[in-house]
Formats: sequence, C-alpha cells, structure tokens
Amino acid sequence: MKKLNWGMIGGGKGSQIGPAHRLGAQADGNFVLAAGALDHDADAGRAYAQELGVAPDRAYGNWQDMLAGEKDRDDRVDLVTVATPNSTHFEITKAFLEAGFNVLCEKPMTMTVEEGEEIVKIARASGKTCAVNYCYSAYPMVREMREMVRTGQVGKVRLVVTSFSHGHHGDATDADNPRVRWRYDPAMAGVSGQFADCGIHALHMASFIVGDEVETLSADFASTIPSRTLEDDAMVNFRMSGGTVGRLWTSSVAIGRQHGFDIQVFGETGGMRWASEQPNQVFYTPVGGRTQIMEKGDGSLSNEAGRLSRVAIAHPEGFPLAVANIYVDLAAKIRGEARDGLPTAEDGLRSMAAVHQAVASAKENGAWVDARPPMFR
Repeated sequence: MKKLNWGMIGGGKGSQIGPAHRLGAQADGNFVLAAGALDHDADAGRAYAQELGVAPDRAYGNWQDMLAGEKDRDDRVDLVTVATPNSTHFEITKAFLEAGFNVLCEKPMTMTVEEGEEIVKIARASGKTCAVNYCYSAYPMVREMREMVRTGQVGKVRLVVTSFSHGHHGDATDADNPRVRWRYDPAMAGVSGQFADCGIHALHMASFIVGDEVETLSADFASTIPSRTLEDDAMVNFRMSGGTVGRLWTSSVAIGRQHGFDIQVFGETGGMRWASEQPNQVFYTPVGGRTQIMEKGDGSLSNEAGRLSRVAIAHPEGFPLAVANIYVDLAAKIRGEARDGLPTAEDGLRSMAAVHQAVASAKENGAWVDARPPMFR
C-alpha cells in the first residue's frame, strides 16, 4: 500500500511532543515525513527538517510558506500535524482545513469556544478530517474498557473517577523557569493552567470510555504557588447526560506523582480501573466476584484492543505507540475506511467549552454550570 505524505508544523529539535509524533506517524508504514516547518527559527527549522530526510524544497521556514508550497503540489501532504504553542493552533488548523488538508492538532485545539465552533464548522464543510491528539484514548486497554462498557460487561455506569496529576511544578523556587512559567500565564496558556493542560485529557477519557458527554460541572481551582495567575490544582465534579456522576482531580504540585493519569469506572454489575503508568493492564471486578487482571495482548480481548496491539502479551508498547494508534486510524480514514474512536474537532470543542465553564464555575465558588458548547445545547 502506498505511503501517505505527512507534514509537521512545530515539534522541532528539543520538543517534548515532536519525537512521539515522528515515531508514531511512521511506526506502521502508513506515513512518510514529506514536509515540515519545525521551528519558530526559520533556519533551524529548515535545517532540522533536512536532517530528518525532508527534501530541501519542502523544508519550510514557517507554516505560511508550507501552506503556499504544498497546496498546489500533485504530491502534496495528505495530513498536517499541528504541534505548535497553544495560541497558534486555531489559525494554523483553520488555514490548512480551508485549503483542503486533513489536520491532526495538538490539544487544546483552540483557545476559545468561538474558535472551536468555527473549526468544527469548517471541518464539516470541507469534508476533511480534523482530529485532536487525545492519544491516551488510543491505548489498547483503554479501547478494551470502552468496549466492555458498550457490551454491558459492567452494566449501566454509575460513577467515573479520574485524575491526571504530577508534581513537576511543585517547587516554588523553580516557578520563574520559562519552561514552567508560561503554563500559568494567561497571555500564553489562555484562561486555564493545569485543567486545560492535563485535566482535559482525563475529562475526554471519561467521555470516551463511558460513551456519554459531560453536561454540567462544578469546579474548584487553586493557585497554590502565589506567583501564579492560573491554577495549578483543580477539582471538577461533573454530570453526564445519561446520568453518570463524575469526579476529576488534576494537579501539577502533587510532589511524588510522576505521570499520575488514571481512571476508574463503576457500573451496576462491575468496576474497572486503568493507569497510564501501567498501561498494559485493566483491573476488572464483577459484582460479587474476584478482581481480575486483564493484560494487553491476551487473545480473549476485543477486536478493537487486538488490532491496536503490536507485540506479544507482557511486552510494553508505551506512549509513542499510543500516538501511533491515532495515526493508524487517521491513515485508515484518509484512505476511506470507517474508524470509530478517533478524537475529532467536536471533542476538541467540548473540551474547550468545559475549560471555560470550569473557570466560570470556580469564580462563582463552584456553582454548577452547563459544560456544553452553545452549538451542542
């Protein structure tokens, strides 16, 4: 099968997320890196793209040059990944969608709800795919949990409890480090710090597994280091449209936690839990029964979990291959195949609406608010 041409904006040398995208996109032979505008420094971006094998005439100095250079090529890129700072996501995604490109955007998709609604409308009108990189939903065992809910193996879901917390910003003496400070600066991060950075992964995961959308929420935000304008800790209670109750905690000052993303789902006939630091396992307990440890790669798992597992049972695959699973489904969709589970612009919009409504709730001492974007109410 012919490889698809792939282009990347951002994610240059030293980037945290860039290597995961490059490994993920090319892991299964679906994409080849054909074009890139990888750095805000034009010369550095062009040089690094060529180091990665991009032809000199497709190693661009900025995204505007990449758009102009690619749009009329017969071999133009089939997919553009946007991995730039948050505040630039909207304008880049919008421009490439309007030019007829498929786009994978890092989260958050936009900075405002209005921008998110515009992206959804443009994607729908263009007929192109606009995906958002909620890559944790692509771990095989997360897909297994979703399938177990769908097939009634835990009964109707009553409660979902999730957290995404770490302690890497807990040192007050490091608060002025530029790599940390921007996350709590409204000019760069938007209206929310930790909830928009990590919490929305947990919120999306809850909706993804349960198969329902967050309808209302109540939030409590805290800036535990006084110099921070935006929150570094948040607790969000939410209710889903189908009646499921949700609890979410996210923090960047939880010293001792490294990458504490986990989720527990409690239904009428069973419960299960998953943690990103042990992603190959789901702990499942049927009502009145013993807890079972389900392992990635087990032949008894669902087809959805099986197709996204690459190596034998007990062998870890890890974060880059979770990202790769997003690209597997993107490649299939671009080639005209049906794919269920790919996070879309609609998911990105719902997340941004939840962020803005959580901010509003926190300012009103936890008042319950409608978490849905206006176009979905």
